[in-house]
Amino acid sequence: MGLRMILSVLGACSALRRERAWDALSLQPQDFIRTEEFMTSPATSLIPAALETEFQSPSKCPVCGHGGGQRLLSAPDRFHGKTESYQLLRCPSCSLVWLKDPPPSEEMGRHYGEDYDRAIAAAGHDPAHWRERAETVCRFKAGGAVLDLGCSSGGFLASLKGPRWQLFGIEMSESVARVAEDRTGAHVFVGDILDAPFPPASFDVITCFHVFEHLYRPKEVLAKVANWLKPGGVFYTMMPNIDSAGARIFKSHWFALELPRHLHHFSPRSLKRLAHSVGLQEVSVTMHRELFVEASLRYILDDVLRGVGIRRTPLAYAKPASLPWKIVRKGIRLTVLPLITLFSIPIGEGESIHAIFSR
Repeated sequence: MGLRMILSVLGACSALRRERAWDALSLQPQDFIRTEEFMTSPATSLIPAALETEFQSPSKCPVCGHGGGQRLLSAPDRFHGKTESYQLLRCPSCSLVWLKDPPPSEEMGRHYGEDYDRAIAAAGHDPAHWRERAETVCRFKAGGAVLDLGCSSGGFLASLKGPRWQLFGIEMSESVARVAEDRTGAHVFVGDILDAPFPPASFDVITCFHVFEHLYRPKEVLAKVANWLKPGGVFYTMMPNIDSAGARIFKSHWFALELPRHLHHFSPRSLKRLAHSVGLQEVSVTMHRELFVEASLRYILDDVLRGVGIRRTPLAYAKPASLPWKIVRKGIRLTVLPLITLFSIPIGEGESIHAIFSR
């Protein structure tokens, strides 16, 4: 009986804490209707917005409305070693790149898989992975309500856990959302970003880390973000830069293309234009170097070997590196990669966009 009583008290305290947080946003927990988990793969946490049964690539640019996109390149899903080719179109006006005729949302889960999930989760469980992002947020806001779009298992939210912050997330996967809630005490809406019932001016900070490129309707989502921000609130996002040196050097073999999982590819120019179109103001847009040399070179080598009849295990299913190779690779990373990075500077900007906008 003693243990049951303790558990009952703990449960009541947890429920009270959650109800108070919902009250701060003029919502109640029951206002959030849980959607059924539409795929079994946790990878669906990466595509939490506007997933419709049918989706066709637009005839006009999704950002600026310019008529007709120009063909940029074609490439397959190299991560899984598949051969089906996908075509990317570029807007000649704002430079946005989008995937022509992407897979329907109900089929997208098969383009992720457990191997992709493991690759994403490996970085997400490392606290150091989130430290710089948490410090950046804290430079703009000392506390308040923060919403993480595509929060997955709550890695970033955990980095802010404490009395200064009220933590919220949006996540497509029911099971992954429960992990995030148990880990952080956050309140996670399960479902589409565009279906989340937050009132206007709810949040001091909204974050979206390497999720925006997976969205089917990025402009509608960003308009929702602008509506949810309090006056003076900030939106902090990261995504690959399609105008980077790495994209220009490796072209269709660039690791960050991630076809067909990445539906839109932004440059600083197209991202700024999109943000301005929904009423957000630029605070800071910087590019960070992340050439993805090893993975991109592997894709090139895979194609060369395939041309002579040798088919290697795709990167998604490759075994962990042996100890001798890890030592060699470490040496290369310390000596050769810094030189490659240095020589890439005149070719283009950094590979990762770190952007902050305010309402």
